[in-house]
Amino acid sequence: QVQLVESGGGSVQAGGSLKLACVVSGCSRCYLAWFRQAPGKEREGVAGIDIDGTTSYRDPVRGRFTISKDTAKNTLYLQMNSLKPEDTAMYYCAADLSPIGVYAWDLYKYWGQGTQVTVSS
Repeated sequence: QVQLVESGGGSVQAGGSLKLACVVSGCSRCYLAWFRQAPGKEREGVAGIDIDGTTSYRDPVRGRFTISKDTAKNTLYLQMNSLKPEDTAMYYCAADLSPIGVYAWDLYKYWGQGTQVTVSS
């Protein structure tokens, strides 16, 4: 059974940093990704990482966020720097055996419960 558990969310001021973590159990060969959803908006992709470590980013976060994983710890990370108020959202990690990428969130089979990130101006 695949389980994803996020942590690391919180409240920060604009320009600050946060690092999210997602412990992934039961899917060592999964493509992993971070998504976010702000109130009243559709869920959107943030970043993804393939089993070989290849990464991809959506334009709004490129250059500010870094996705990584520690295979030994079964943990996915999202380092978020230079945070902006528009980054405020619930952040979710997702996993799937197929390399879906960072656009088609509705195709992902496995999801965490989410962790809230709030950035104040």
